[in-house]
Amino acid sequence: MAKLWFKVQRYFRRKPVRFFTFLALYLTAGSLVFLHSGFGGQPAISQSQASPAVGGPAEVAAELPFLGDLHLARGFRDVGEASSIARRYGPSFKSKDTNERAKLGDYGGAWSRALKGRAVREKEEERAKYMGCYLDDTQSRALRGVSFFDYKKMTVFRCQDNCAERGYLYAGLEFGAECYCGHKIQAANVSEAECDMGCKGERGSVCGGANRLSVYRLQLAQESARRYGSAVFRGCFRRPNNLSLALPVTVAMSNMSVDKCVDLCTEKEFPLAALAGTACHCGFPTTRFPLHEREDEQLCAQRCSAEEFESCGTSSHFIVYQTQVQDNRCMDRRFLPAKSKQLIALASFPGAGNTWARHLIELATGFYTGSYYFDGSLYNKGFKGERDHWRSGRTICIKTHESGQKEIEAFDAAILLIRNPYKALMAEFNRKYGGHIGFAAHAHWKGKEWPEFVRNYAPWWATHTLDWLKFGKRVLVVHFEDLKRDLFAQLGRMVRLLGAAAREDRLLCVESQKDGNFKRSGLRKLEFDPYTPDMRRTIAAYIRMVDAALRARNLTGVPDDYCPR
Repeated sequence: MAKLWFKVQRYFRRKPVRFFTFLALYLTAGSLVFLHSGFGGQPAISQSQASPAVGGPAEVAAELPFLGDLHLARGFRDVGEASSIARRYGPSFKSKDTNERAKLGDYGGAWSRALKGRAVREKEEERAKYMGCYLDDTQSRALRGVSFFDYKKMTVFRCQDNCAERGYLYAGLEFGAECYCGHKIQAANVSEAECDMGCKGERGSVCGGANRLSVYRLQLAQESARRYGSAVFRGCFRRPNNLSLALPVTVAMSNMSVDKCVDLCTEKEFPLAALAGTACHCGFPTTRFPLHEREDEQLCAQRCSAEEFESCGTSSHFIVYQTQVQDNRCMDRRFLPAKSKQLIALASFPGAGNTWARHLIELATGFYTGSYYFDGSLYNKGFKGERDHWRSGRTICIKTHESGQKEIEAFDAAILLIRNPYKALMAEFNRKYGGHIGFAAHAHWKGKEWPEFVRNYAPWWATHTLDWLKFGKRVLVVHFEDLKRDLFAQLGRMVRLLGAAAREDRLLCVESQKDGNFKRSGLRKLEFDPYTPDMRRTIAAYIRMVDAALRARNLTGVPDDYCPR
């Protein structure tokens, strides 16, 4: 025997190709035997066999002698698991799909993913019903509620979810990245072929087209539970002189309440609801009813007939709420029709509200703003001028944080936005460590990052303003605090410098739509003061330098709250 084995070894050493051929044939044969034992003997599982009423796992295993542990590892552990999945996906899974799976002999992950995808689609169909493709116009929107854009991650579900959360009945997607909400569709239906743009964040899904909306009706659980979101209290105002022109819709209500009036004006697609005793008025902020001169709330203190603790105004003084309906008079934006002959900077220290100011300028003028930099997150949120080169001339102004003489002298004029350094430094620190609308972690404030940040950035806050005052050709100084307090007047100054027509109705529209995607919801209150006494002494010295420079140019100095007295 040993002699025979030696001859075999010598044979394969002389002919190595034959050895490897023999080895390959051996492995192939073994694989075929393995596959045959795992799948070849598996009979088709009928619906009765898959039902838990027939018997337990032992009975099924007895009828499948060739599967053994291999089958149980790849497929269901027992019939109870098959039953639970059947219950999860409904009767169609238990009958039709179980047979299909048995025929294919594939119990792997691909089938599970397919089932999961189908379940997700069924869930989406329960939540929203597709209504069709509709015409949309920037001057007269098909859906006139709130809207938001995301040029990178927009999906059908995200749009539907945002509109449903705010209580709207319809959600519409346009241009692959824009989402519009509304309570009714106010446009004509068009051919499905015109909605031909894929969603930016969801391959294979359609999100409208150019001036075309893919509209869904949201299936809310109970129509009676529909809500319009929380209305914003604007105050008590004197009755306008020409009521029918100022507030075009009036409805008498014997059982007046805030909710009833707000719901009525929301349903009729108006952003203002004015309560006047037993009458509900709806309209827009206009020069006839600008909401700039608030009255003492005691003049409106007449109890609602249907509410014990709410005021419903009087025939001479109205209680006004802002509904969730978006004022579309200022929402259209585009690039400049002709190349601008001058470059105007929107200059600020980081954290001074530059992005918010851009949002206001775009709404007030109808033109995109540009940037000295490129920020993809800003572009994805709707700032389309972000991708243009800053010298393209297609944008109405250019965001910049630069403060060097060469960079400043490249601009023909500038809006210089100044903010309280204590607030600006904290805002920029939050952006640096938490993103555009996030917040820095507690560890960053307590660690070495914050002292180092103040040491490097506080001097920049002062030199930025001093350099623009020194080298800027035509500089309009706007304090962030004044812009927040008196937006109408300050934004009017900014628009006039930009050479755009300052239409009052459009500026009033901006007032009601002033919060953009990147306005942080107030600085998060820390449990401690992040500024040490040494930091405050240093920053106070910089504030005095900037104040002196402003007064030297016959401008108003820094606001009083920069230096608490």
